[in-house]
Amino acid sequence: MRSIGKKTISALVFAALLGAAGAAKALEVAGVKVEERVQTAGKTLTLNGAGLRTKLFFKVYVAALYVEKPSREATAVISSPGARRVVLSMLRELDAETLYGALEEGLRNNLTDAERAVLKTSIEALAATMRAIGKVLPGDTVTLDFSADGLAIAHNGKPKGRIADEGIGPAVLKVWLGEKPAEESLKQALLGH
Repeated sequence: MRSIGKKTISALVFAALLGAAGAAKALEVAGVKVEERVQTAGKTLTLNGAGLRTKLFFKVYVAALYVEKPSREATAVISSPGARRVVLSMLRELDAETLYGALEEGLRNNLTDAERAVLKTSIEALAATMRAIGKVLPGDTVTLDFSADGLAIAHNGKPKGRIADEGIGPAVLKVWLGEKPAEESLKQALLGH
């Protein structure tokens, strides 16, 4: 009986340690639970990194970057032909103009005039899609799915628009991962640094 008790205790301790190890894998950023994997277009994407976007000391959103093949190199993620996803979990209320304005500023900071001219129609479609989302509230999610075919946008899991242009995905990823990212600490977090 005594050895059975020790085995039982050992098994319980082992199970508890396994549970604690599993819990350590779960990522939480600013109170937002970040999934380790997501499904999109029949593919499983793995979390590359996640971080907090702040503006003037205000917490704006938690961004999570999912990729087919994790990489710590921004150019590899941007230029990858594989599926990628950015999930923005909102922490503040933002109107549509503010939401799109931040993306537009990131595009302006990371693309040349010539690159923006080539993508003019797609950038206008991005603006229309983001404005159609309207106001976002704390707890809302904005999901951007990147593929070789373009960019699909969803709000709280509901599709809001698709831009069929192979150049728009890399351009939008530069908002967070480009030479002049929205926030350097967020870029590093998304790259798993």
